[in-house]
Amino acid sequence: MQQQDRPPVYYSEYLQLEKILNAQHPESSKEGLQADDEMLFIIIHQAYELWFKQILFELDLVRKVFRQPQISNSSADIYNSVHRLKRVCRILEIAVNQMTIMETMTPLDFLDFRDLLRPASGFQSIQFKMIEAALGLQFEHRFGQGYYLSQLSQQDIDRVKKAESEQSLLSLINAWLERMPFANSTSYWPAPQTFWSQYRKAYASSLREGEASNLQNFDTLFHSQEQYPEGRSLSFAASQNALFIMLYRDFPLLHLPFELLSTLLEVDELLSLWRHRHIHMVQRTIGKRTGTGGSTGADYLQKAANSHYIFKELAELTSFLLPRTLLPKLPETVAAKMGFDQD
Repeated sequence: MQQQDRPPVYYSEYLQLEKILNAQHPESSKEGLQADDEMLFIIIHQAYELWFKQILFELDLVRKVFRQPQISNSSADIYNSVHRLKRVCRILEIAVNQMTIMETMTPLDFLDFRDLLRPASGFQSIQFKMIEAALGLQFEHRFGQGYYLSQLSQQDIDRVKKAESEQSLLSLINAWLERMPFANSTSYWPAPQTFWSQYRKAYASSLREGEASNLQNFDTLFHSQEQYPEGRSLSFAASQNALFIMLYRDFPLLHLPFELLSTLLEVDELLSLWRHRHIHMVQRTIGKRTGTGGSTGADYLQKAANSHYIFKELAELTSFLLPRTLLPKLPETVAAKMGFDQD
């Protein structure tokens, strides 16, 4: 269709404002009660769901990039993925700060309509469960598994299970890290294990009294693939390459991979901030009362927040970092392959 043949676009029609602005139906109004803050309550949660939809959209685009069997260093894919994940971070910042608006509603304001909402609950947010699944939170790592799906319709249970059956971003990042040749490939190193032996020696000498267990953990994760613990989200090769990226991030070829790992950690941090801000708001609003959906309220949220860290294995790698002055110097052949001037 030619540009001049397109019908004119009208602002309210384009944004479907008639639907959006008429989608608030307070339960208190249906009962003939005055509960003025229920309108705020509805709009805030609708805004959350719109932002959750955008987060899922961004995550789907990022996962599409990492589903590729190979990602060229000369492509824009990694940059664009970092850009989209940073956008997710900015959206999550809005989600955290939006609690400030919710907190203008006092406990008495909420009690004016709270009982009318049962058994509906924010715990029934399908999109938030889908975000967690898309990022990499596995069902077996969820707190309260018996309650997790019990409050949902069958249609929504199916949506969540479908999201959990798809390959998560964490799984895709693991595969991407495994393919990297930096830390464990004979095409980069005559003997990769020589580097890890040198690094272990330097790391051991840097530890202070009371940090002896760090060396044991280092040996567990980086010494032998055969001894690598089962059940981890990151494989032996992925952990090695992720640590190598963190250590030698100043090399041009590692700039964007480091930005990617850092942004994933920021996503986890902001999700944690959102959960804890939610906990404090619930404690402030309903104290120790149960949630409208039947959960134990703030206590349930606290236990879930303590266990729902998705990229914690990446975060743990910072325990094994060294100051730049102690890093083993890379062979010239390896350093050259991580610069811009490559043959």
